[in-house]
Amino acid sequence: MKLKALLRSLLLALLVIVTGCSVSKPATDTAVRKNESASPLPPVEQPLAKRAPVTLAQDKRVGKTDNLAEPTLPAASGRVEHQPVAAPAPPAPPAVAEIAAMSYNAQSAKRMAYMPMPILLRPMPGDINRENYTHRDSNPVQLVSEQPVSTFSIDVDTGSYTNVRRMLNEGRLPPADAVRAEEFINYFDYGYTPPADREQPFSVTTELAPAPWNAKRQLLLVGIQGYRVPKAQIPASNLVFLIDTSGSMDEPDKLPLLKASLKQLVRELRHQDHVAIVTYAGYAGVALPSTAGDQHATIDAAIDGLGAGGSTNGGAGIELAYAQAEQGFIQGGVNRVILATDGDFNVGTVDQEALKTMVEDHRKSGVALTTLGFGQDNYNDAMAVMLADAGNGSHHYIDSLAEGRRVLVDEMSATLLTIAKDVKIQVEFNPAQVQEYRLIGYEKRMLKREDFNNDKVDAGEIGAGANVTAIYEITPTGSEAARIDPLRYGSHAEPARRGDELAFLRLRYKLPGQAQSRLIEQPIAAQAEAQPSERLRYAAAVAAFADALRGGKYLDGFDYERIARLAHGARGSDVDGYRAGFVQLVRLAEGLATPGQSTRDTAAR
Repeated sequence: MKLKALLRSLLLALLVIVTGCSVSKPATDTAVRKNESASPLPPVEQPLAKRAPVTLAQDKRVGKTDNLAEPTLPAASGRVEHQPVAAPAPPAPPAVAEIAAMSYNAQSAKRMAYMPMPILLRPMPGDINRENYTHRDSNPVQLVSEQPVSTFSIDVDTGSYTNVRRMLNEGRLPPADAVRAEEFINYFDYGYTPPADREQPFSVTTELAPAPWNAKRQLLLVGIQGYRVPKAQIPASNLVFLIDTSGSMDEPDKLPLLKASLKQLVRELRHQDHVAIVTYAGYAGVALPSTAGDQHATIDAAIDGLGAGGSTNGGAGIELAYAQAEQGFIQGGVNRVILATDGDFNVGTVDQEALKTMVEDHRKSGVALTTLGFGQDNYNDAMAVMLADAGNGSHHYIDSLAEGRRVLVDEMSATLLTIAKDVKIQVEFNPAQVQEYRLIGYEKRMLKREDFNNDKVDAGEIGAGANVTAIYEITPTGSEAARIDPLRYGSHAEPARRGDELAFLRLRYKLPGQAQSRLIEQPIAAQAEAQPSERLRYAAAVAAFADALRGGKYLDGFDYERIARLAHGARGSDVDGYRAGFVQLVRLAEGLATPGQSTRDTAAR
């Protein structure tokens, strides 16, 4: 009987091999047939812009596990740890009978060909650029007879310049929307004379001289210099570091650079200062409760303990950071949240308008928001700039540890201590002297004429020691360089009688803690300098470079070579080397431009 049973088993196995049939159909084969009828092709991977989850097998970059880890609750030490989520178990290997059947069955072979295979690589940085910038058209040329008044809010952001510097050093020209002329100009110090005291917290300087790219036009410079406050006299600070610890921050130029930059600031903190650290990934947590500023080792340890992993719930982090700042509010002191991120919010509150409203509501408490941008490929410049503007703060981009020290240490008072808020500028041009004008930059800060006298309208802030520069290009009345043809039927505008005035300047501002604005007024003389000062020549070179990177529409063919020569001749003492570095950037842009391309190609007449 045993022999018969053995023979029967051997015959059955031989039948399976020869015919490709099995006595009992495997359950896995049935599932494959169902899937085949529903969708013959493997599922398409979600685009990177949607930040679809990927498995460890799909991602070969060390540490890039955005959706494989979520932060646990803060440990007693204050460190936010991340608990890895177990990867899905691999499917069980098919039985021997299944392999034999599928090997000799054409339909099964077809199914195997369409079985989805794991993706081994995700695009590396630089393969797909998902950086986000807000599009704004350059300010147009205005006829004084039609639009004699220009109104805008000041801006002390510098992030656009350092972000573009990063791109040029990487060997690529920036997109036009990444270039904001006012942030290029305001990156540099122009040596304006500061005010004598804080009663009027800033001084005003004006200068008029021929434009370097067209002597038939003129440049009007308006410079504002904030009152300088020595570091020792900065009031007690209540700072909350809001740190993005999501998986997208796990790059050398993101979280590691951020941690090193924050440590530069920690060395400057005093006993009367207090610091808290809030982190956010999948959700927000307190990594360091409010701690006296002189506890440097404790603060450093909390910074060292930060790690990246998980999705990005920035909205929850902002709410928790403001709660910490409002809880530790120092009356008469510096109360500020410092948000450091690549701006890649992908869970929770992600709508920009909703986030803007959230920040605007919290700024009423007296807590300001400064944003520090980091990284590339998925850097959300639009988000970081919008949050800083809504939060009565400034935006900076950190492309190196030296820049981190410049923003957080060398210019700490300008970054942290506000001396004037809701600062607005209004210039009324005299049609007897000026036929046309255009404001260079400040597109994101333009205001309606009636907004100037409305104290309910939010505007920009000036930090202690900060300087702000605005440049108008103007066409004198009767000049052959006019860009706009005169009206056939003339203008009804009456020329002003004050022929010695080019324009009339008005500034409004509020002192910190006050709701009613103050007004400064002064005329601007029509007499131009025969030769521009070193200050104006350098500022003009910076403005021209920004314009050239956006296409050079208004430069009358003034190319990179001449911009570099203009800047080189106006470097001055340049103790820190920033101006020499700028000249090198212009040279880099010149070398990266398409052969034969120059600003002449797009210059307006």
